[in-house]
Amino acid sequence: MRSRGAVTVLRSCLLLLVVHLSATVEARRMRGGRGQSRRAQQQQQQQQHQRAPAVTERADAAESFPLDFTAVEGNMDNFMVQIKNLAQSLYPCSAQKLDHDMKLHLLKNESVTCNDGSSAGYYIKESKGSKRWLLFLEGGWYCFNRQTCDSRYETMRGLMSSTKWPQTRRGTGILSPQPEENPHWWNANMVFIPYCSSDVWSGATPKTDQSDYAFMGSLIIAEVVNELLTKGLNNAKVLLLAGSSAGGTGVLLNVDHVAEQLESQGYRGVQVRGLADSGWFLDNKQYKFTECLDTISCAPTEAIKRGIRYWSGLVPESCRQAHVGEEWNCFFGYRLYPTIKSPVYIVQWLFDEAQLTVDNIHLTGQPVHEGQWRYIQNLGQELRRTLHNVPAMFAPACLSHELITRSYWMDIQVKGTSLPRALHCWDRSLQYNLHINSSHGNYSHQKPKTQPMRGCPLHLIDSCPWPHCNPSCPTIRDQLTGQEMSVIQFLKHMGFDVQKIAQQQGMDPRKLLGMLNNGN
Repeated sequence: MRSRGAVTVLRSCLLLLVVHLSATVEARRMRGGRGQSRRAQQQQQQQQHQRAPAVTERADAAESFPLDFTAVEGNMDNFMVQIKNLAQSLYPCSAQKLDHDMKLHLLKNESVTCNDGSSAGYYIKESKGSKRWLLFLEGGWYCFNRQTCDSRYETMRGLMSSTKWPQTRRGTGILSPQPEENPHWWNANMVFIPYCSSDVWSGATPKTDQSDYAFMGSLIIAEVVNELLTKGLNNAKVLLLAGSSAGGTGVLLNVDHVAEQLESQGYRGVQVRGLADSGWFLDNKQYKFTECLDTISCAPTEAIKRGIRYWSGLVPESCRQAHVGEEWNCFFGYRLYPTIKSPVYIVQWLFDEAQLTVDNIHLTGQPVHEGQWRYIQNLGQELRRTLHNVPAMFAPACLSHELITRSYWMDIQVKGTSLPRALHCWDRSLQYNLHINSSHGNYSHQKPKTQPMRGCPLHLIDSCPWPHCNPSCPTIRDQLTGQEMSVIQFLKHMGFDVQKIAQQQGMDPRKLLGMLNNGN
């Protein structure tokens, strides 16, 4: 009787698995991205045959829910435990509501601290059976001397101290446990590492009687990894170190160190990768020079030069050797990236709001002048140039900042491909390279020469020249009134002269307006 009941449960759960995954694929097919054009919808329909295998791919992820059917013969209790784990992972056939929150854990090693000496920590939502781990580094600017750090402590204490951190956090975007919002990483072990070191994740110096603050960003990452090894990371197949803004730069600075840390402890089977979102900053010249009084007005290069001295910041050894005496260069993606060994995917808005802010372009109040408009366009061109040799990237021509943890991250497209789809393509290309390398006996953590698969592009960058020329860009709001703006309203606010631009392009102004309305 018990055997017959087990088979009934198994059939029910497997049926729910098929229904659930089919519904997820259908929902993704029907939803369509925000502001999606008819052309993009047609491309989406043409790509359905590429999306359909998602059911097979997810079902084939054997490391997530291994089922041993021989258990029916020898150990019914063990078999039922496996069925329960499958049911809980599917949650439609679970008797209890799943807890999707990530829970706070302060580090056991109390010597690794936030700026004020309070214990650093991390939030985690474990996914039993999954061998994929996603570690996310929070962003939040930085401070670079006693004055700016004191001001930061008064106004943004949560970025310098753990004393007021909540006990739980809910993941969004790539940290979401919902397959509808996060189709390829929803079942990974999710780890959110709060930013409380104010050093772009680079410091390794404790707080002492002589120092004002601790700067231990790089040590926090290393200590979190050590603790996670006792929670299942030791059996992982993939570790994706992700981060946004300062966290994105932190990924570039630390991804090789994490790979080396695991390898040195004997965990060579863990594939370490990086995902850097909105952390590819330029050390360019400001639109208008200002004195370096705070992190907002200070030129990027000067702020980092001061910061690296104040934090005693560490940079990867390969980059340090390439820039001896000028280690500040290693905080800028296009200089650091060529020295990184691990595979890294770059996500970067071409018109990043944080970059424009430190360049003293403030898009509030009066319309932008012609000189500012040219500066903004040149910024996009410069970013394109620095990203030219990056094989795996997603760069929409939008005015925004941060993407991978936004709830709308599935809606943004570049050349008809969404970011989750692009990351899935990247994952497949890495698996393909790993298979080829291992078959030749030369597996290593070296960056593979990623080759795009058919219908699976890796190098995605917009070619249109002005902010929000991509129709899937996030909604624009007037920063004074909060009202939504059309693309044309926004461009006029930016000082965009339709007549003049049309004349420069040799086309009728009405045709240009039509192209803008269609997002071309």
